[in-house]
Amino acid sequence: MAAEDGLGRAIRLVAALNLAYFGVEFAVALHIGSVSLLADSVDFLEDAAVNFLIFAALGWSARQKARVGMALAGLLLAPALAFLWALWRKYADPAPPEALRLTLTGAGALAVNLYCAFTLARFRHHSGSLTRAAFLSARNDALANVAIIAAGAATLFTRSPWPDVVVGLGVACMNIDAAKAVWTAARGEHKAARNQPAP
Repeated sequence: MAAEDGLGRAIRLVAALNLAYFGVEFAVALHIGSVSLLADSVDFLEDAAVNFLIFAALGWSARQKARVGMALAGLLLAPALAFLWALWRKYADPAPPEALRLTLTGAGALAVNLYCAFTLARFRHHSGSLTRAAFLSARNDALANVAIIAAGAATLFTRSPWPDVVVGLGVACMNIDAAKAVWTAARGEHKAARNQPAP
């Protein structure tokens, strides 16, 4: 019970932090025209939704949790769709984003995601695919933020939109991989729960 209470508090905190930084990153992304920040900001919004859903599902049965896990796998694909939309916009206006704001916003996102990842790390084996989804998402986001910071530095020297575009593609690919991992885990849990004898 203590572990469940601790997990619930951690999930609520992580959800609130993700929702708050979504607003920051989304506003900056639109202002400077950054593909990678836009994809990452949608990822923050998706993470907030994922964690709120996980918190709601903590008291559910194993089969219900597995079903939510499969739904969350679909949510993990949202940043990939955001990237495609942002890439289309970048094709119409290929100007590079403002390098300093790109770097600073990526650094802020890294701080938030590292805190969330460390907060969730001790719970990643609790509640099956649900907490696995939250932990994988925070971990992947931290890796993506390092790449965004590097893209900002590269943009400063090259004045090219390509570092931002390439990192945006990487964010999308990492979330597709995480979605696959969560879907596989959730399917296995659902199958195991379905094969258990009724009480």
